[in-house]
Amino acid sequence: MTEIKPRFVLGSASPRRLDLLARLGLTPDAVDPAEIDETPEKDELPAAYAARMAAEKARTVAARHPDAVVLAADTVVAVGRRILPKAEDPVTARACLKLLSGRRHRVFGGVMIIRPVGAMGAMGTGEPAEHDRLVQTTVSFKRLEAQEVDSYIESDEWRGKAGGYAIQGRAEGLVRFVSGSYSNIVGLPLFEVRQILRPLGLIE
Repeated sequence: MTEIKPRFVLGSASPRRLDLLARLGLTPDAVDPAEIDETPEKDELPAAYAARMAAEKARTVAARHPDAVVLAADTVVAVGRRILPKAEDPVTARACLKLLSGRRHRVFGGVMIIRPVGAMGAMGTGEPAEHDRLVQTTVSFKRLEAQEVDSYIESDEWRGKAGGYAIQGRAEGLVRFVSGSYSNIVGLPLFEVRQILRPLGLIE
């Protein structure tokens, strides 16, 4: 008897996450962003924030799709204990790049995958099964010259990106060192995601 694959829902509007899943040969049956409040709690550390956001997004979307495997994620760029914002204007992007220039920072990728009741190991438990991962990547930028910052701001690649940069674009030429998962910086740690989804039959 052929096992029927569960529906797969991506709880994110990020085109980068769609592209990354495609590298695993996976196309979601639906894309349904959680649209939750993403304000950090008082004194919340970057790692805890990334994990909490991924979990809250996944649970919100899973409630709307109880028959589906739901994946949600959150990417946080941090300098020390400081969570950098998603840059939506040139002033914020410049401030982020100034802070990142010539130093190391960390990128935390929080992932939550929820399997519906009756899917694989969740069968008979009466509750959906949650699988969470928290991945840390260390990144170091060169010391940025004013002209390099101006050029990057003009590219508009920073818009909407955590920490004010997208490593898969022009910023990759400004990064001198990466330790850890590259795809985590882009938006989704593919190794960890594959390890969870493959047993469900969603990935070869």
